[in-house]
Amino acid sequence: MKSEFSKDKLVKYYAVIVFLWVFVLIILPHIGLIYSSFTTEEGKFTFQNYLKFFKQQIYYKTFIFTFLNGFFIVFLSFLFATPLAFFLVKNLPKKLSDFLITIILIPLGVGELIVVYGWMVTLSDTGLIKYILNSIGIHNFPRLLNTHFSMTLGFLYVSFVFMLLPIMQAIENMDDSLIEAALDLGASKFSIFKEIIIPFAMPGIVSGAIMVFTLVIGDFLVPNILGGKSALWFTEIIYDNFLTTMNWNLGSAFGFLLLTGAVLSIWTLIKLTGQSYRKVVK
Repeated sequence: MKSEFSKDKLVKYYAVIVFLWVFVLIILPHIGLIYSSFTTEEGKFTFQNYLKFFKQQIYYKTFIFTFLNGFFIVFLSFLFATPLAFFLVKNLPKKLSDFLITIILIPLGVGELIVVYGWMVTLSDTGLIKYILNSIGIHNFPRLLNTHFSMTLGFLYVSFVFMLLPIMQAIENMDDSLIEAALDLGASKFSIFKEIIIPFAMPGIVSGAIMVFTLVIGDFLVPNILGGKSALWFTEIIYDNFLTTMNWNLGSAFGFLLLTGAVLSIWTLIKLTGQSYRKVVK
């Protein structure tokens, strides 16, 4: 009896800790964000912060540009990560697969800033790529840094692993006899990939898509350092409102719009793919 009482008390204790953690670190900051977005600097209630988003073309066009590029990076990550995940899990010995995964994870250990600066140095006019091109006689190659290409490459490099790992986890549980049976029946490799591997790995694909998408649209370093002025990102507008013009109310409104857009996009993705939210986040 005493043991059951202690167990119930312990469960309630942990429940309080979890609630406080969620409330203080997640709910409370967003309540402050919403409150600030609907007020003026004098603390008066207003819708003007949201109306400015629709009145200025640069705001909503940058918002759309950010989200479309987020979907594009998700698609590219899926194209590269799915066959690589299958190769690492099903075609290589486990020790070699674990070694390659460790190499892929190494850049995450040094932080995004170092990785992005590394690409900036590599893609610059005096960087390694231009040096190699010049040494083989190619001197009029187009500019690489501060372009949409460099920004896309940076996003793909930073977020790729977050698509790869969930797909690997999903494919690891797949029965090899499904592929063997399909081969015996004369199915092509493309048909096997389309009809067996992708449907089986779909929970991992959706989970990876959610992580990649939220990381990309909320990123600031990659578009600022690798994209330059040619690729304005919505987070840069939020940053400017908070720290340059000191218009925290407008920045809060834009931040809440970014959050709302991300939630709606994730909800739509789960509905379109027919996945269970619990299964995707598991």
